Amino acid sequence: MTSNETAIGGLAAVLRERKSDLLGQWVARAAETLRGRLTTAELEQEFRELFDSILQAMDAGATDVRSDAFAEVRGNLEQMSQARARVGFTPSETAVAVFGLKRALFEVLDQDDTTIVRKVVMFSQLLDDLGLWTFEAYAKTREQVISQQSEQLLELTTPVVKLWEGVLAVPLVGTLDSERTQVVTESLLQTLVDTGAEHAIIDITGVLAVDTQVAQHLLKTVMAARLMGAQVIISGIRPQIAQTIVALGIDFGDITTKASLADALLMALRSSGVDVVRRPASRGR
Repeated sequence: MTSNETAIGGLAAVLRERKSDLLGQWVARAAETLRGRLTTAELEQEFRELFDSILQAMDAGATDVRSDAFAEVRGNLEQMSQARARVGFTPSETAVAVFGLKRALFEVLDQDDTTIVRKVVMFSQLLDDLGLWTFEAYAKTREQVISQQSEQLLELTTPVVKLWEGVLAVPLVGTLDSERTQVVTESLLQTLVDTGAEHAIIDITGVLAVDTQVAQHLLKTVMAARLMGAQVIISGIRPQIAQTIVALGIDFGDITTKASLADALLMALRSSGVDVVRRPASRGR
């Protein structure tokens, strides 16, 4: 066992003796930072479990936070970081779970004891490494949360709505890219299967601009829906978009297009055998 491992093991005994004081200071410091977002009881339980796992690793003389001896410590920190990242805690509010112990350590232990000071410096470096692990776990979880939110947002902005029996519509708003096209296609195809609809309208009234890439995305969605046996109409072809399509030489082939969603719905209904008759306005007496 090296001198550093011996020193860490010896410090564990000192920390265990002052456990109550250290936990008290640690919880107090964290409570100031969190400002009531966690109760004192929750912090005490959380920190006590973390503290005990750290002491267990130190008893083994471990100095590398990525070693097997610190597996339980890393597990506790990862769970803590994930839970806090998912409910909106900041990185600082999360890291206080580690760095707060460092502040408590300097306040509780005797700084005049040169033997203790050397051990405390070593332990402080170890806590820095654990703090970095906490940041890594927090950042990883936040990336997952952002990714999930992006997927949910895509689903919300690409709804498939039932306009009539056997007639579906996909109103598109904003920019159409590869990722969003994939969501649109999957949602439309699944709804076609679920409802047995034979007509689908892709409305691009809310699409800001149509270029070659957007046109390709639309064609892919149309072809996928056709393979499911649905007749597809693209509506919302405004004059500006029509001019752009012609200028770019984009060919929609035999795909039916309409200027408005109303025109597309009327065509789909007639294709379904539904007669739409305008009733004369009744005159007031």
